[in-house]
Amino acid sequence: MLQPRYAVFFGLLVLTAVFFLLMLAVNIHFLWPLAFVAVLSVVGIHDLVQTRHSILRNYPVIGHFRFMFEAIRPEMRQYFFESNQDGRPFSRERRSLVYDRAKDIEGNVPFGTEYDVYDDDYSWVNHSIAPSGHNDSDFRVTVGGPDCTRPYSASLFNISAMSFGSLSANAILALNTGAKMGGFAHDTGEGSVSRYHRQGGGDLIWELGSGYFGCRADDGTFDPEKFEAQAKSDQIKMIEIKLSQGAKPGHGGVLPAPKVTEEIAEARGIPVGVECISPAGHSAFSTPLELLEFIATLRKLSGGKPIGFKLCLGHRWEFMAIAKAMLQTGIKPDFIVVDGAEGGTGAAPVEFTNRLGTPLRQGLTFVHNVLVGTGLRGDIRIGASGKLISAFDIAGALSLGADWINCARGFMFALGCIQSQSCHTNCCPTGVATQDKKRQEALVVPDKATRVFNFHRNTLKAVAEFTAAAGLHHPKEFRPEFIYLREGHRQVLPASAALTWLREGQLLEDDDIPGFTTYWMMAQAESFDPLKTVSQIKQADD
Repeated sequence: MLQPRYAVFFGLLVLTAVFFLLMLAVNIHFLWPLAFVAVLSVVGIHDLVQTRHSILRNYPVIGHFRFMFEAIRPEMRQYFFESNQDGRPFSRERRSLVYDRAKDIEGNVPFGTEYDVYDDDYSWVNHSIAPSGHNDSDFRVTVGGPDCTRPYSASLFNISAMSFGSLSANAILALNTGAKMGGFAHDTGEGSVSRYHRQGGGDLIWELGSGYFGCRADDGTFDPEKFEAQAKSDQIKMIEIKLSQGAKPGHGGVLPAPKVTEEIAEARGIPVGVECISPAGHSAFSTPLELLEFIATLRKLSGGKPIGFKLCLGHRWEFMAIAKAMLQTGIKPDFIVVDGAEGGTGAAPVEFTNRLGTPLRQGLTFVHNVLVGTGLRGDIRIGASGKLISAFDIAGALSLGADWINCARGFMFALGCIQSQSCHTNCCPTGVATQDKKRQEALVVPDKATRVFNFHRNTLKAVAEFTAAAGLHHPKEFRPEFIYLREGHRQVLPASAALTWLREGQLLEDDDIPGFTTYWMMAQAESFDPLKTVSQIKQADD
């Protein structure tokens, strides 16, 4: 008995025979439908004999529709079914905000908010009955502690870490050219300084990852001479040690040999066409004390430029161990960038993306509190990154302890990214995240550089207006009491009450601070390993 799932396949075989006879007996033009059904018949035969896909063996020919629909599912959902608020990781509304600002289009919306203002996740900033006048400043932040001899005046809003290699040459050039036009900084990402960064001429934050690209010895370790030669470039304003990133905290990487092109090899200081491994951890240091010694070394080699580190907060005692090492040695970073587990532009295993690392709100407040509680906050600036693209996002991060904001995906949208989420396939439809030369040509650098500049300028304009509406004169005046969070279904609290905030030097006293004291007792400057376990500390307290 003919199984229904084979009906289409057998129908194609029958049609192939019929059209063949009609071609011979009636008209040669029946060759065209014959060719069509014959090709589909061959596909069906192949489906039956292949062993890779069980669906195709059971449903020859028609089984391919399953794979086709699966392939276009993201586009169908994005263009036809999602509301303005449904898209992930960025909603249509948030992407449209960036597109409009990048194109210098007025971004007002009619008929009120589409958010459910009574939802548990809803948060807001209260306005003032007496709003202040608009401040047209570009809101600079001076970065550089007591040991820094060449502090940097950074913009409040900068381009976060995205490497050449992950992003295309044209994307990097457009970003850096836009940064030059707007006077803001561009983080190089772990891939080091490329010829396209230099060509743009914009201010650079050189990120040093575990691969030490740009200052890498032949064995993959840190090379002080190579670092010194590059760090003294006037274009490089700050150096950032990457301890971890929100997209894949605690994860290294492998750049396959075919992807190590001449340009990428030139930027990273590695051989062309040879597989390159970035380990999960650093080889230049292995303890908090060694990390701070490394920071002091980099500051000296760079000629006194600001040196800091970036991390997605993990074990709390580990960051506290770094703070204890600062107190013990007197060596302090000039800045710390807190990256949220909300992720970023880096592709990663789904478990790392979804379930590893601390979200920005919790990570930022913890880092800020530890620095305040140890009396170190006054000498160290904090940057924040993690899905921060709007004036409210920026105000919220500033309220929770940040001094400035880094943004990656927002600037990708400004370049034309459509969130196709094909960054890791080399098939980016807009030429942003691909090394395919032909695809890159779609990204016209002068046009996109202007959009990068516009997005930065219009975002800071929105921040100025948002700040004025709150009755403030400068964004740095945002404090925890300005942002309101909904706690449960009824209670609404300002962040000053909903979250714990330490006073100056409180961690150095004998106070028992929930969420802090136990981890402080676990931390030791000599190692990232805990000095004691939580259970041992509790037993000692009993």
